[in-house]
Amino acid sequence: MGVNKSKAGTDKGSRMISTVVSPAVQLWLRSQVDAVETLQFKLMGRDRQILRGHIPTVSIAARRAIYQGLHLSQIQLDGTNIRFNLTQVFKGKPLQLLEPVPVTGQLILRESDLQASLDAPLLSNALTELLNTFINSYNPPDQYPPLNPSTISWQQIKIDGQHLTLKGTVTHPETQEILVQIDAGIQLVTPQHLQLHPLQIQLNAHAIALEPFTIDLGSEVDLKELTLTPGQLMCRGCLRVIP
Repeated sequence: MGVNKSKAGTDKGSRMISTVVSPAVQLWLRSQVDAVETLQFKLMGRDRQILRGHIPTVSIAARRAIYQGLHLSQIQLDGTNIRFNLTQVFKGKPLQLLEPVPVTGQLILRESDLQASLDAPLLSNALTELLNTFINSYNPPDQYPPLNPSTISWQQIKIDGQHLTLKGTVTHPETQEILVQIDAGIQLVTPQHLQLHPLQIQLNAHAIALEPFTIDLGSEVDLKELTLTPGQLMCRGCLRVIP
């Protein structure tokens, strides 16, 4: 009895995808995070597309992931039009992206996630830089010495509706310990810009009300929704992943 060559070729292609391409994608995804509790993904596209190094869509769902020290409760993402180094993958090399990848999806950050992330340099350095900007916009730079990650310890973060409260302690050899508190409302004003308003910082007992402050997320970000509810932040939108 003859074998249908087309079906045999399809079966062979599917086996190559399941035994080579899928494990390479999974390994690459896991290499992007420090840790993840559960990671599920699905490759969508025709076998012949994938075996030419083009994955039309990858759907990803992850729980309790850690990315550069940032704790993320839930992630749901779809990456599209993915071009990768297929020839090298078949030779046992790691998967690499060949072109920027547009990624759409939803990210949920719980208050406990942010609390656990306060020591992560990616977050703590950004918060310290933001605080420096606030202080220098209100006072001459010589009134408060410039802060750096070694002089401030971020200790608590709280999400209450559309309002966020952040507390920390500043230590400096030339000054006594300073207690810092930032209170800010957060709104999405454009797909690339967040606005902090109302905005107030408190240094010990000295409260400073500031003008609305805009954070530029960059041209690679296209946020559609940002929602803060008690104890949780959810954002939905698109991001271009650059190889």
